[in-house]
Amino acid sequence: MSDELISDFLAAIPLPALLVDQSERILAANAEALTLLGQHITGRHFATFLRQPQLIEAIEQGLQSKGAVRTRYLANDGAQDTTFDVSCRYVRGVGAVKGGAVLVSFVDVTDVEQAGQMRRDFVANVSHELRTPLTALMGFIETLRGPARHDAVARERFLEIMEAEASRMNRLVGDLLSLNRVESEERVRPRERLDLTALLNSTAASLRPLAEGAGVELTLVAPDDPALVTGDADQLRQVFANLLENALKYGAGGGRVELIISTSDRDPALRGPGSRVQVRDHGAGIDPVHLPRLTERFYRADSHRSRELGGTGLGLAIVKHIVNRHRGRLRVESELGKGSTFTVILPA
Repeated sequence: MSDELISDFLAAIPLPALLVDQSERILAANAEALTLLGQHITGRHFATFLRQPQLIEAIEQGLQSKGAVRTRYLANDGAQDTTFDVSCRYVRGVGAVKGGAVLVSFVDVTDVEQAGQMRRDFVANVSHELRTPLTALMGFIETLRGPARHDAVARERFLEIMEAEASRMNRLVGDLLSLNRVESEERVRPRERLDLTALLNSTAASLRPLAEGAGVELTLVAPDDPALVTGDADQLRQVFANLLENALKYGAGGGRVELIISTSDRDPALRGPGSRVQVRDHGAGIDPVHLPRLTERFYRADSHRSRELGGTGLGLAIVKHIVNRHRGRLRVESELGKGSTFTVILPA
């Protein structure tokens, strides 16, 4: 096989690929391999730039056994670590003295690896979140069966704590089911036309008792005309109830929470008509270091306070997925000591 034919053959492979012959030098490489490994690798010994032991061993094994070998190659694209599934296959009759060569091809499996890690992290987080209240429940049950069996005061106190821990687990399971549901529906855009102002009026009314209990003034600022959007009423109610509850819990120190609706014929974030809903509190605010990760599952800016107030760490993840389903945008602005503003932008 001529050098030109080898080059054409490699160029036709839509993956980084190169040939290593029996002299252990790079016989040829396609453009994708040059981008991944370097522009001046042809003719060099493969071990001078492929310095990961498992890959060197796989290529050597392929040259010796003339069989198929698979391994992994770890790299970095400048923005993140990347993982490649590497296949080494023997090709007869090419290379030095026509002694054969190994075709080394690289398949980027970074997304698969990240998805697997996310799944493992999710399972670990759920296990941790459930284990904490379960451990408390088991401890109190053991105490009630033993030392506190005949202590009416202690029994009542322990039962109250057990009820709170069971409620916490129930909220977590409910949020997990809700998150699963909104993720499964995320690609299906809602088709119902609804008045956002009416929906927010009813949501704010349902949360006024919570605001009064927290000593917070909850106000709604809305245009006179209906703010029409295409959406799922139940899911949007869940979004704004979640954001308002967070504002009332974490921003109560500011004394007031505002729910502000505005409409525009051309919203800059949407490049078309839309409505903006701002949930603004005047509390302690959020350290800017936390803002990029607020919508991650189980991420908490203040873990102790969140658990103390009954948070599951899933609320903003649910909000993000619902807003995505509506082809909208979620913006978060906050300044320590001055409060936070969560803005939901929905297309008309």
